[in-house]
Amino acid sequence: MTYDRSTSRTAVVEARPEEVFQVLDDPKTLGAHMERPSVMMLGATMKYDLDEAGGRAVGSVIRMTGSVLGIGLYLEEVVAERLPPLRKAWQTRGPVRLLVIGAYRMGFMIEPSLSGCSVKVQLEYDLPDGLPGRLLGRLFGKSYASWCVSRMVAEVDALRRSLR
Repeated sequence: MTYDRSTSRTAVVEARPEEVFQVLDDPKTLGAHMERPSVMMLGATMKYDLDEAGGRAVGSVIRMTGSVLGIGLYLEEVVAERLPPLRKAWQTRGPVRLLVIGAYRMGFMIEPSLSGCSVKVQLEYDLPDGLPGRLLGRLFGKSYASWCVSRMVAEVDALRRSLR
């Protein structure tokens, strides 16, 4: 599937790719920013519901629910690719109920280097369905997607600091 929009960020980590993958492989760690209220989430939070594989196997299902301004939010993701310690990708399936982005594919790629590795987090997405969602998506989708990817890269940076 191809998506209309994308954003990505890269971080360098002085850690072995296996250590980095282990941290980023956990959906709750990588998406911790979604479980905390923030301005970008308009004070809302999302709750994770992981299957028995914990989001750590191809085909594993991750559900997220929440609400913002009284509007219920919901999405279901499935792990589409997982090649430790180099990359992982997951994508939405079924109906997606978000305010500023719609269906998406997200993932990370780890490239070993002499001093550790570099990590690229990428989000490819469509605007939400319906006129209100498309308008909100055009206004705020890019900012939200960049914020989300930046928060995930911040988890990589936190790992780097904890390993010093």
